[in-house]
Amino acid sequence: MTSLLVVIGLLGLLLLGVPVGFALAFTGLVGLMTIVGFDSALSVLSTTPLSTTNGFELIAVPLFILMAEFVIVSGIADRMFKAITIWVGRLPGGLAVATALAGAGFGAISGSSTAAAAALSSTSIPAMRRAGYDVKFASGVVAVSGTLAMLIPPSIALVLYGIIVEVNIASLLIGGVIPGIIVTLAIIATIYVLMARDPSIAPAARPWPMRDKLRALRAIGPMLLLLLCVTGSIYLGIATPTEAAGLGAFGAFLIAAAFRTLTLKTTWGALARAVRATCMIFMIIIGAHIFGYVLTLGQITPDFVNWITGLEVSPYLVMAGIIAFYLVMGCFMDQMAILILTVPVMVPAITSLGFDPVWFGVLVVVAAEVGMIPPPLGMNIFVVSRYAERPLSEIFRGVAPHVVSHIIVLALLVAFPQLVLWLPGTTQ
Repeated sequence: MTSLLVVIGLLGLLLLGVPVGFALAFTGLVGLMTIVGFDSALSVLSTTPLSTTNGFELIAVPLFILMAEFVIVSGIADRMFKAITIWVGRLPGGLAVATALAGAGFGAISGSSTAAAAALSSTSIPAMRRAGYDVKFASGVVAVSGTLAMLIPPSIALVLYGIIVEVNIASLLIGGVIPGIIVTLAIIATIYVLMARDPSIAPAARPWPMRDKLRALRAIGPMLLLLLCVTGSIYLGIATPTEAAGLGAFGAFLIAAAFRTLTLKTTWGALARAVRATCMIFMIIIGAHIFGYVLTLGQITPDFVNWITGLEVSPYLVMAGIIAFYLVMGCFMDQMAILILTVPVMVPAITSLGFDPVWFGVLVVVAAEVGMIPPPLGMNIFVVSRYAERPLSEIFRGVAPHVVSHIIVLALLVAFPQLVLWLPGTTQ
């Protein structure tokens, strides 16, 4: 009963807008005081911060964030969108397709969905508006393309999942590659379905000569090299995810320096933003571990596992219910908070049903992607709305078809787990 009241209290604090890490730590501490007493609770509070954050794998988090910050400073997102536009922009809907491909490319060197949405919004929305694209359609494409950063390596969400569940982070990151490609193709397919219904929403742009196309390839060369350094080194077994994060951060720094966008001000700004984001994530991890003691001592996790395994239904029906739960939760809570709160309880349950934790991790992140775009939270929608200068309701309508296509992708990943597990298996 105490554990249930603590969970309700946590949800109440989150609804009031209390930062996730502090809400987790406070409610966890109150729950521990109730269950084991004041002295034992303080003992947990004094030892948890160091024991939780004193891990080699966690170094990847600030390094991946720093890499994303230097990428933003370098302006490579603008160059990447322009280069892709030169190659596919002449097609009907070419600028929208270029946005989806640029979202995948930016996700491969960022890991932050909101940063990707902001970068794409500032570049592609003005370009599509000048070309005569429907603003609702264009805004929806930008909002959903930004979510790819959550899935395509390097994904901070997958790194955190691996740390929480204690599964191989390299397998998780590599497992996100094929689903990331599938989601990108689903966005492009949705673009053409919408265009088939109304071709006027996305007119064709002008063609570009081959000379400009070849020059554009040189512009995105540094991005491809950075991608090879990060994902390629992990896949080939040359580097651990933490080492690859270090390579990526240093590579992004060199790219920003080569493009002459590094000044004392921009460098300090990148470092400061990386530190703030890292502190926020580490506070969430510390709070989650304190709260985790309440879940363990209160028998919530074992009781949930026993209840799940006792259901006389197909494991896939249970999995459908879990995915539906994540989709609904994503509409009301921050994605990182959802991972931290639910994964310690869900993973023992799904492994007891015979599902692979690596596969489930990628599935959860794809579901969390969907949570970045529907109301009422929809963080990417708020970002895009600021750049598009359009009402939120209009952008929500523009992104709705992409929510449907994401759900179809989720069904595909459930039906064919090897779409996630095949590539990590080739690295063993």
